Amino acid sequence: MNTAHRPRRLAAGILAAALAGTGLTVAAAPAAQAAAYDAVAKLPISSYSALAVDSVHARVYVADSNIGSYYNQGTIAVYSFDGALVRTIITSHHVSGLALSADSSFLYAGARDQLLKYDTTTYEVAGVVYVATDTCGGSGAFSGGKAYFTVAYVGYTSQCDTALSELDSYDGTGAARTDWYDYGRLQLEGGPGDRMAMGQPLNAQATDPYLGVFDTSGGSPVKVASRRFADADGKGALNFKDVSFSADGSKVAVADASYGTRLLNTDDLSDAATGYPALPAGATASSVAFSGDGKYLARGAAATGSTPDLLLQPADPADSTAPLEFVFEGALDGDRVAPRGMEWAADGSRLFAVTTNAAGSQFWLHIIQPPAVQYDVRLLAGLTHSPAQAVAGEPLSVRGKLEFDGPAPGTPLKVTATRTDANGVHDLGTATVKEDGTFTVLDEPDLVGDATYTVSYLGDLTHQPATDVVHTVSVAKAPTSIALTAPAQATLDGVHLTGTFTAQGKALPDRAVLKVVRTDKLGTGTLSSVTVAADGTFTIDDIPRARRDVMYTVSWPGDDLHEASEASVTVNVTR
Repeated sequence: MNTAHRPRRLAAGILAAALAGTGLTVAAAPAAQAAAYDAVAKLPISSYSALAVDSVHARVYVADSNIGSYYNQGTIAVYSFDGALVRTIITSHHVSGLALSADSSFLYAGARDQLLKYDTTTYEVAGVVYVATDTCGGSGAFSGGKAYFTVAYVGYTSQCDTALSELDSYDGTGAARTDWYDYGRLQLEGGPGDRMAMGQPLNAQATDPYLGVFDTSGGSPVKVASRRFADADGKGALNFKDVSFSADGSKVAVADASYGTRLLNTDDLSDAATGYPALPAGATASSVAFSGDGKYLARGAAATGSTPDLLLQPADPADSTAPLEFVFEGALDGDRVAPRGMEWAADGSRLFAVTTNAAGSQFWLHIIQPPAVQYDVRLLAGLTHSPAQAVAGEPLSVRGKLEFDGPAPGTPLKVTATRTDANGVHDLGTATVKEDGTFTVLDEPDLVGDATYTVSYLGDLTHQPATDVVHTVSVAKAPTSIALTAPAQATLDGVHLTGTFTAQGKALPDRAVLKVVRTDKLGTGTLSSVTVAADGTFTIDDIPRARRDVMYTVSWPGDDLHEASEASVTVNVTR
């Protein structure tokens, strides 16, 4: 596992430890930075269907659907909040959705033709309800005092993606059909205020899928809002992966594999006034989860290489604090966040994330604790620059120093920088802060005049933002030079001169055209201009008109970014 702070990835150190009897691998960003702590458990499952978090008993339930055959058993792995495997529950057939009762007394698990009810203190079966046969592995949620689950029956599991799914409920006495149904693997999510969301994945039977919000406070669910996302040309359809209610229930966030993270108003599913920034390039949304304390939003993704698979950021989309980024890589962490693979502890103290390898055949449980404090950070005044005279089109270094409270960070911090000149504000990206706090911003100013550099530290979940520092640099024109070579003596038959024109800074848009002036005893006159070759060389051939000393002067007038230059040479002309 690697952690990083936007907008650039920073590799974190990895601390590996074996917890007795659990086979648990722990990977953590350095505690000195107060960064998120990430314990990682390799899950004893080969497929994944659901995740449920019991904050009352500090337990996490992960279900292995295993729907390939009627004879397959199902698995529910039970973990402590510290990542220790507490119990493995084996069911006679596959396990689909999981749902915890409102008080966490019971865990409901959908099976092939049963709804299993488990006591969350003993993990023993407290009840079995026979229900309609499900062959696809449905979804579960607890809302309005009832357990809801989806059921789809097909002859072959290859038909599950387009199967007709029914929404059923269980009120503690018996199962009932709700008469809500549609095509595809419908996914459920319970929320505050007896609200439940149902998302329809994109499939061949639903090319413009919907998201719906239901009121479950009555005897049967009532749809209060729904939305399809395709435009009149059929573009922009929802590619649903996950949905989560905000802590106050006023918003829902949707992981849309085609769009990214959608933030919607719960009452009508309209777009929220302020949304979240796009995921990093190359990351495809797979999961989303608001923390129960209202502080954080976790956005999971499928990504490769150094592109982040998980962003942990403020829940308020107007808060520009940079998120913590997690890059999951390989056999110790998985490669990406599984769809519907994240849930929080009720108090926001831990995020539980299920990751998977690219093949979807192995799974890991990450237990992430966000940082509890933020340290103060200061950018010291008195930026310096070199070279002392900045030149348009040539490299310039702006140097400064950052100080921070608390222990030394285990991974480098980053500062951002901009240059403001007559053409506006230019983003210079980020610069890494060294162990001694120093940093260097590299730039190449391309305009003559004052350039004002602003260096910022935007903060993240571990550090407070710092007050910006500003430094103004006077940028001059780049120098040019002309070197002339001529014979000491020549005859009236002709004079041959060679030369080189050199221009520093930004390359000239066209080859330089040089003015040539000849001065002899008869006066001064302008000769034909000469164009400099691609390698900067040029030649001048002249037939002198008089004997004795003849002076040749070659000049270039300069332009907006380059100074003028001139050179002269004298040739003694004889017969």
